[in-house]
Amino acid sequence: MEKQHIWIGYVCAAVAVALCTLIGLAMAPRFDVVNIAMVYLLAVVVIALRFSRGAAIACAALSVAAFDFTFVPPAGTFTVDDIQYLFTFAIMLAVALVISELMERGRRHVAAQTALTVAAETERVRSTLLASISHDLRTPLAVIAGASSSLAEEGGKLKPEERKALAQSVYGQARDMSELVTKVLQMTRLDEGFIELRRDWTSVSEITGSVLARLEERLAGHLLVVDIPPDLPLVRADAILVEQALANLVENAARHTPGGTAVRVSAERRGNELVISVEDRGPGIVERDLEQVFAKFHRGRSERGGEHAGTGVGLGLAICRAVVGLHGGRVWVERPAGGGAAFRFTLPVGEAPPTPLETPAESPAKSQSGAA
Repeated sequence: MEKQHIWIGYVCAAVAVALCTLIGLAMAPRFDVVNIAMVYLLAVVVIALRFSRGAAIACAALSVAAFDFTFVPPAGTFTVDDIQYLFTFAIMLAVALVISELMERGRRHVAAQTALTVAAETERVRSTLLASISHDLRTPLAVIAGASSSLAEEGGKLKPEERKALAQSVYGQARDMSELVTKVLQMTRLDEGFIELRRDWTSVSEITGSVLARLEERLAGHLLVVDIPPDLPLVRADAILVEQALANLVENAARHTPGGTAVRVSAERRGNELVISVEDRGPGIVERDLEQVFAKFHRGRSERGGEHAGTGVGLGLAICRAVVGLHGGRVWVERPAGGGAAFRFTLPVGEAPPTPLETPAESPAKSQSGAA
C-alpha cells in the first residue's frame, strides 16, 4: 500500500504539470510568461503538501521542463536566453524542497504524537485492566484458599453438608474467575478484530432459551418474565456471539438487582429491526452513566449512590456493544418510568431464508396421487 501511495504522488505530479501547461497555453495571449510560471508554482505547492518529497521534486523538475520548453523563448527548445528564467526555475525547486521538508517534519511529528497517544492509551488500559482484575480476583482467591484449606486440614472432621458447602463455594468462585478471564480474552479479540462472524439463520426464541438455561442458577433468586412472540422473523446472525451478548445483559441484571425482583426478557419487531430487551427493577442508573455504561472497565453508579454491587471487571456491556456493532445493530439503556434499567439492542431483519426444497420422502406419495 505504501509503494502504491508513492507512485500515486508521481502520477499526480505529472497530471498536474500537464494541466498547468494547458492552462498556461490558454493564458499565453493575455498574460506575461512570469504569471504563467506562478501556475506551475501552485502545482508544486499542492503536490508538496499532499505527497512525498520525491513527488514534489519531480513536479518541480517537470514544471521547469514544461515551462521552459513551452513558454520560455525560444519556444520548443530547452535553451534559455534570459537569465531571469533560471532564477524562476531555482525558485520553483526551492519552494518544492522547503515545503516538502516542512510537510515531512509535520508528518513525522504527527506520527510521533500518534504513537505516544497510542502508547499512553495502551498503558492506561493495561493499568486499568490489571487493577480491575486484581481487585476482582482477590476476593474469590481468598474464598478458594480458605475453603480448600478447611477441606484439606479438617475435611475428616466436617459434616457431609459442610464439606459440600465448601466444595460448592470453591466451584462457584472458580467459575466466576474463569468467566472473568474469558471476558477479558474475548474483549481483546474483539478489539483486535480477530473474531469473524459466522452468520446463519436463527430465531431469537432459541437464543433466549439457550441463555436462560445456562443462567438458570444465577436467576434462581429472581422472578423471570419472558415475552418472546412466536411469530418473530428469523435473523441471520452469529448465534454464539448474540447469545454471549444477551447473556451479559441478563447476568448484569441478575448481579445488580436485589433478590426477588423481576427480570424481564422480551423481543419485538420494529420496522426492519428486532429489538431485544432485558429490563429489571433494580436501583437503576444515574443519568450521566447512560452513555458511559457500555465503556470498557466502567462500573455504573446506581441512583441510590455508590457503585453497583457484585464482581465484574466491567467488560460485559462493552462486549455486548462490540458484538451488536459487528451485526450492524445498536445498543442502549433506558430508565423506565417505574424504576430500574432497560437494556436494549437491535438486530437487522433481512430477507426471509429460502423455503426448504421438497423432501424425497414426499415425492413418491405426490407422484402416486397424481397418477391416480
